[in-house]
Order: sequence, then structure tokens, then C-alpha cells
Amino acid sequence: MRCVLIASTAAELLFYWADAAFLRRLRSSHTGQGPALEDSLNTLFAPLIISCAALLEKLSDTYTCFATEGGRHLHVLHTFGDCLYIAVNGDGTQSEDDLRRTLFVLRRLVEAHCGLVTLDSHLIRKELRPADSEQRERVWSLLRGLLETYTHLREEDQSFAVEAVERLMHPQLCEQCIEFLERQVVQYINASPERGGDEVGHAFLLVHTKLLAFYSSRNTSSIRPADLLVLILLVQDLYPSQSAEEELGPQGPKRSESIPVSGPGSHGAAEKDSDDHDTDDLSAPEVYYTPEPSPSRHSTGSESWSEGAEMLSIGEVDAADVQMAEDLLQTLGPLVAEASNPRRIFLDASLREGYCPLLPHTMHCLPLWPGISLVLLTKGPMTQVAITLYQLLDGFLVLEKKLEEGPEVGVARSYPFLAELRQRMDKFVKKLSGQDIQLQNTWLDFKNKIFSRSEPGSSLELLQSVANVKRQLCSVYRQLFLTSAGHSLSQELRDRTQKLMREKLLDWRDFLLVKSRRNITMVSYPSLQLGTQPSKGVSLGGSRCGTLSPSPGIKGRNVVGKDFPGLVHFIYVDRTAGQMMAPSLSVAEKSSSELGKGPLATFIKKKVWSLITLARRYLQKGYTTLMLQDGDYCCSYFLWFENEMGYKLEVMEVPVLSDDSAPIGMLAGDYYRKLLRYYSKNHQAEVVKCYELLTVHLGIIPSELVVQQAYDLARRLWEPSRIPLL
Repeated sequence: MRCVLIASTAAELLFYWADAAFLRRLRSSHTGQGPALEDSLNTLFAPLIISCAALLEKLSDTYTCFATEGGRHLHVLHTFGDCLYIAVNGDGTQSEDDLRRTLFVLRRLVEAHCGLVTLDSHLIRKELRPADSEQRERVWSLLRGLLETYTHLREEDQSFAVEAVERLMHPQLCEQCIEFLERQVVQYINASPERGGDEVGHAFLLVHTKLLAFYSSRNTSSIRPADLLVLILLVQDLYPSQSAEEELGPQGPKRSESIPVSGPGSHGAAEKDSDDHDTDDLSAPEVYYTPEPSPSRHSTGSESWSEGAEMLSIGEVDAADVQMAEDLLQTLGPLVAEASNPRRIFLDASLREGYCPLLPHTMHCLPLWPGISLVLLTKGPMTQVAITLYQLLDGFLVLEKKLEEGPEVGVARSYPFLAELRQRMDKFVKKLSGQDIQLQNTWLDFKNKIFSRSEPGSSLELLQSVANVKRQLCSVYRQLFLTSAGHSLSQELRDRTQKLMREKLLDWRDFLLVKSRRNITMVSYPSLQLGTQPSKGVSLGGSRCGTLSPSPGIKGRNVVGKDFPGLVHFIYVDRTAGQMMAPSLSVAEKSSSELGKGPLATFIKKKVWSLITLARRYLQKGYTTLMLQDGDYCCSYFLWFENEMGYKLEVMEVPVLSDDSAPIGMLAGDYYRKLLRYYSKNHQAEVVKCYELLTVHLGIIPSELVVQQAYDLARRLWEPSRIPLL
């Protein structure tokens, strides 16, 4: 029995999601749906919300977690601004950390769809709870769908379990796709007059939740790994992963819910498919093959991937194959209409002007086939206005914080940054040319209060005036980027791009779908020749390992049988790049892997997920190394730092976090970015990188050998992790 909701401090329900068990219990005493159900939720949670608001007002503190009598129902609460987020679990399937993580991820999803409007309590209430009931249901259905998709991926997908992007390991195809995205997608669209004022800044290819290739145009801000993971979540919500049979047949998208940029769009209420089946029935050891016809080693660089070139001559092509491919493309035609509905999304950006959070982008998801998607991120001509609005809001937030500390108005007038803020605000209001009279009047009132020497306003009046200016700035932001129709790539341009990308990947389609299910196997893994210098390397749990010199070629080897006896599973994470690699975990009855079928794979999966949770708990307490005996298995976790050349850096104590702090991960506050910033204070002259390794061994393996294998494995994985995808 689960429930998640957002409420204002006035006990107004802004959003809710509940499972069937919770709704059944709620409806037992209240009949009907819609407003009646919302009233029931208000009645149920109003005492809790009001008590939290009273404690915050009187004590500037409140409770963050409690369990009801008998411990049957666990409640986790967190306040973001003037909104209270509440998560409830009554079946014991979620821990306090799980519920708190859900609340922080929900907050991130709200920010991704509402941008800087989240800074104003009044406007965010309008966005989350529109007056029109149909529009409200569309907004709530969107958030519910994203929440369900995230919950499913966190429980089933390793990349979302550790919150890092998983790459599809095929360097040759990746390189070709990056080149194609640059020349035939990004440059082609940006040079077209049909782009409607938008400019493509980023383009990437996804196979399920795995990243195949990513390209960013020049002079474009980089995408943070945390935001890329959010984008993958959005794509999975639009086009969920399907079973192997559904993928290999021409199927349409299961759902494509979004808040369209131009005009309100419908939002389906279809339920998600909770099964993420593997696609292959291959037994280990596995040897990957290249489908025929496919881009060969001699032709991929200059012929088959060049503009206007044909894969084969007309005389060599079988007419039946051509007809079958054309029929497939025609069958997949209806996918275009769903995908072409753009979604406004707000992502963090580092620009020449400085850091700018929640910069507006438009996301175009173009499905090539079920499971394979091309995603385009565009920025419109109003990007500079969004940057200016953020800079102004940031200045008023700093001023508000200083005024809350209690200085006199005369002291506030002498703040060094206030003159620059006044100049920027005057310039911005002048550019609006009287289009927003309310902002102009509010700004004039503020200047009269703070800069007047005859009758300056009190500190309380000044704080209220600052809040009014902030609200008007957020209102302008909302009008420009949330309520007005934005620019968009033309339908014809999207269709041509989608068709061109399909043609280029047609021969790789089945290979990619199978590869995404069995990305890395324990029995066939790229082996590299290792150096023998023991003086430099990474440190794992106090141990050291040798340096790495990449071999000229990559060969497949039996890693488990020869090099790592007793190793059952591992997850290797590059926290600087926000990327991970791990052998696939197959839990489907119809699939076969190194772990066998169904029950054994499910058992190992539970061990891995438990290790992830335990490692986070100890990392929160300041531990970077963990090893424990768990039944017949030995589980270990290591976190360490390196410089850019791969040489280890000295071990340091990491900060100890409180129990109610933001959960460790990328989606819930980007803990690792803060950790890297903290560690880099003592290493200003070099680039610091952070890595994690989680392993599961058979329990009969001695702990010394587990540590030895851990740093040998990290050394072997070091070089492939530096394949430039981002």
C-alpha cells in the first residue's frame, strides 16, 4: 500500500499518486472518484500537513520520518520551499531511504517540467493544480506516469539502481553514429530553414536505457549525467521497453504522454508494462556477430555512412528484401506523429555567462523502432532571456537571504552587488517596453523602498517587496516558457531525420536489441594487456594495483573461468562521467545466461540490489570500503579517487551525512558531484576522478583474493571506460 503526494502549507493537495491497495482502503469510507477522492486525501493528511507547518513556523524544524503504531505504515516527509512532499508505505516493501529517494526524484521531475517557476509557491500551485480539471488530470497523469516508470526502472534496471548512465559497448558503431549525428543530423537540421528558430544542441541514440552515441554541437553547454538520466527516464516513459517478440515486430508506442509546447495535448491513461524481459535465448559462452548486410570494416568510414551512398548496388539487392524493408518503414509510420509532439524540459547548463540551472530546452523523441530512439534537444531564440531571468532571480535570492539576517535598510542599500542588480533590472524592464506593467510597478515600488533616503521602508516591508519582484520575474518566466507556444522543428524535418537515421541503422537493428539485453557478459569480455609497473595505480580498500597500457587489439576471454574465479557479478561506475558498466542480469524465465534461468538470476539480483542499498548506507556514514559475508556469498564495495592519468590519490575521509539528508545518487541531488568538489579542494592543480566498484563473489573465496580480484578488475575496466561517448 503506497501513496505519494505534494501539498501546500495551507493543506491544499497539489498532486497525488496511490496504488490500488491504498485507493481501495480510502474508498471504503468514501464513494466516488475525482473531487471526492481528493477530499478524502485532504481529510486524511490535513492534520499531518498542518502540524508540520506549525512546527516549521514555531521551531523552524519538523519531523522527517515516523511510523504509525505497530510500525505498519511508514511516513517520510520533506519540505521543498513552501511545498510538503509526503510518501507513505504500508506493506513493508520500501524503506525510509526508498521513500525519501522517491520524494527527491519527484521534486527533480517537477523542476524538469516547471523550471524556475518552482521558486514561487503561488505559481507552482498553479502549475501543479490548474483550475481546469481536465488540464489538472493531464499534469497529474504525466507525473504519475513518470513516477511509475522511475519506480519500475529502479527495481529492474541496474543503471537506475546505481543512478548512472549505462553505455552500449560497441566502440566502432558508436564512433560511426557520433560522426553521423554530427554531419547528417545536427548540422543538417541547423542549416535547414525549417527548424523554426530552434537550434539542435544535442543529439543521442538510446537502445532501451543504454546510451549508444551522444553528440553535442560546438559552443553548446554540456549535459550533466544526472540530466541525461532524467532524459532517459522521459524516453522510457514515452516508449517503454517491451518483450523480445514485441520489439522484433513492428509495434507502436505504448504511451506518449507529454505537456506539448504548442497547445494542450491529450494524456493517455494506459498502464505501464512492468515486465522488462530479456530478448535473447542464447546460452553462454556468447559470441556477438554482425548482421549481413552490415557496415564492414572497409566500408563504414567512407561508403555506407557517407552522404548519398548506397549500401549495395541495385544489381546485388534482392527485390524481396527491399520490399520487406519498405513495408517495415511504412508500418512504423504512425510512430512519427506520437514522437513529434515536443516536450518542454528544463536542464542545468554551464555557459560562458556562468552556471544556469533549469535552462529551457525542447526534447524531440523520434522512435526508430521499438526499443531504439533518436533524441534531439533544441534551444530557442529566447535562451538568453532565460539566462537573464535566472541571474536576476539569483540576485534577489541573495538579497532576500541577507535581509532575513536582520540588517537595517540603510545597510542593505550599501551591498556591493545591489548596484549591479539595479542596473541589470532596469535594463531588463526597459527591454520589455511596458509589456509587463505589473513587473514594472513592482520594481518601481521596490526601488522606492530601498533607495529612498527620505522615507525608507522597514525590513519587513522590504522583504515583502523582494518577494513581489521575485514573483513577477517568475511570472514572466512562466509566460515565456510554460504557457506560450514555443518554436519547434517542422514535422517534415523530423520525418526526414527519422527516415535517414532508420536507413543507417537498419542492418544493426536486431543486433542492437540483442546487445542491449546482453551488453556485457561474464564469460566473454574485452581483455587488455596490462603493464607490470606496481608503483602506481588505483587504491581499493588500502590495496594497490599496476598501471595499464592498452593493447593494440581487443580479444574475448573467459573472465570468470581464468582471471576471476568465484566472481558472480560486478558493477563498475565512473562517477565523474556518471557512467557505469556491468554484466547483464537476466531474470526472465525464457532467457538463459551465465546465471541460468529465472530463480537463480532473481536471487543474485536481490543480492546486488541489497549491496547497493547497504553500500549507500555506509557511504552516508563516511565509509568508502565495505566487505561482508552474506550467506554463501561475499559482497564488497570500494570507492576511490584518481587523477586524470589513472594514478591513485590518497585516501581521505568523506563527509558524514545526516539521516534526513538528500539520498546518495545523481537524481536526488547529485551527491558525487558535491563529493568531487569537496575532494578537489586539496587537489587544485589536477583533475580528480571518482570511481566505485561493487562485487559479488562466492563465499568460499578468501577475503584477500576478493580484494586482489577487485583491483585487478578495476584495472582491466579502466581503459574501456574512457571511450568518448559524452
